[in-house]
Amino acid sequence: MVAGVLRPSWVVTVLVLVPFALGVSVPPTVQYVPLVASAVLLGLPHGAIDHLAYPRVRGEAVTLRAMGVVVGIYAALGAAYAVGWLVAPAAAFAFFILLTWGHWGQGDLYALRAFCRADYLDTPLTRWLAVVVRGGLPMLVPLLAFPEWYRRVADALVSLFSLGAVDTLAWAFRADTRLVLGVAYAALVLASLALAFVRTADRSVWAVDAGETALLVAYFAVVPPVLAVGVYFCVWHAYRHIARLALLERDSRTALRERRLWPALARFAREATPLTLVSIALLGAVYLLVPNPPTTLPGWVALYLVLIAVLTLPHVVVVSVMDREQSVWA
Repeated sequence: MVAGVLRPSWVVTVLVLVPFALGVSVPPTVQYVPLVASAVLLGLPHGAIDHLAYPRVRGEAVTLRAMGVVVGIYAALGAAYAVGWLVAPAAAFAFFILLTWGHWGQGDLYALRAFCRADYLDTPLTRWLAVVVRGGLPMLVPLLAFPEWYRRVADALVSLFSLGAVDTLAWAFRADTRLVLGVAYAALVLASLALAFVRTADRSVWAVDAGETALLVAYFAVVPPVLAVGVYFCVWHAYRHIARLALLERDSRTALRERRLWPALARFAREATPLTLVSIALLGAVYLLVPNPPTTLPGWVALYLVLIAVLTLPHVVVVSVMDREQSVWA
């Protein structure tokens, strides 16, 4: 099971990294393909069965009441965050980065504990370090390596609501700010891995953690951010979360234990399709909401990312419930 969950993300990440490390470049339009594909392939769908995951992880039957709780969480938090984008888009973008940083770190913490059995993640300090380090790989390293690209993406999202408002975030892209962030983050990475090394009883598990961290540092430092994040979103974060969801459902869990991956994935696809389509339809509502609707491919991708942001906040709440029920922080 571990090989089926972890190795696909390793293989795809290496396959994308190597050509760019050798100096290959691709047109900007091509770089948007994984993000566009994530609307139907793993990315957006990975949160589309939260209404089923919530009761399943609590050991309850999937009832209309249980699903209604999740719908209420999505409606309340999603609407509040959407208002935040309208009122203060630059702050909403910054919050999106921090929220995703925490959530993607949260996802890797679960993977390290559940699939790798990382025994050194047994204190609040080591777990928080893992979240900060792992979440910072896709969220901070691209800022350090590709500040202009990062600012371009920020401007694309913020400009949907207020032209020029991204200037309030200009400090984050300055060389001195990035230097401080880079030094501090590097120190946290080294401290996290060093602490894990001296605390673990199984150095092979530590080697997986250190190897993944080194791989992702190189990946996000070399691969253009839009492409890098799009691929990571699908084949790393979403794929691992889908494996977690499959283990909550009896038939899928049995299939995985028998090393039959496709039946589990097929069941997930059937369950995720309805709300994935609803989420895509919501893109039209977001289009009507923004004062400056997109007219180019980068603009449409920015609009899609705003939708992702609005959906991520309630999704994090559901995943946090899953973490509590599965004793990820215990």
